[in-house]
Amino acid sequence: MAKVLYITAHPDHPQIDSDVCNGWGKLSSGTPFNQLKQEEQNKLNRMGELVDQFVDADKYVFVNPMWNFSFPPVMKAYIDSICVAGKTFKYTSNGPVGLLSDKKAMHIQASGNFYAQGGPFAEFEIGHRHLKMIMEFFAVPSFEGIFIEGVAAKADQAPAIKEKSIQYARELAQKF
Repeated sequence: MAKVLYITAHPDHPQIDSDVCNGWGKLSSGTPFNQLKQEEQNKLNRMGELVDQFVDADKYVFVNPMWNFSFPPVMKAYIDSICVAGKTFKYTSNGPVGLLSDKKAMHIQASGNFYAQGGPFAEFEIGHRHLKMIMEFFAVPSFEGIFIEGVAAKADQAPAIKEKSIQYARELAQKF
């Protein structure tokens, strides 16, 4: 049975900050992990858990609201945690190569207006495009999007918009 990992914007995703950078620097200069500051250890451990969980899954479902044309910053922190050489991609003499060519991904994004797939503000949407680029970088061959859009711009149609998105999600689930 396929392992599906549901990824949401969660405050438990550590950000690349001075603790993480200092920890990485110390490790690369030969400092043993157990000699790092406790906060450095905690953040690096959590980032390691996240990437291992990601690699172990067969399918990914990213779920988020659109914030300022993208996803919430904690989703970006998650993405930063899973972009790890040797785990999700590797460096070669021809450049980086993705390591997740046997996976599938889906992105579900909700927004108050119309931004995706040819909507009037499509050029402003960068969250889905960012995730698509990351999945391509990892060599994930299948990446689908479900967009629940316009629930604020057309509030009187919100129930129909949601129902249409649910129906589309059911259709995609059959292939996913």
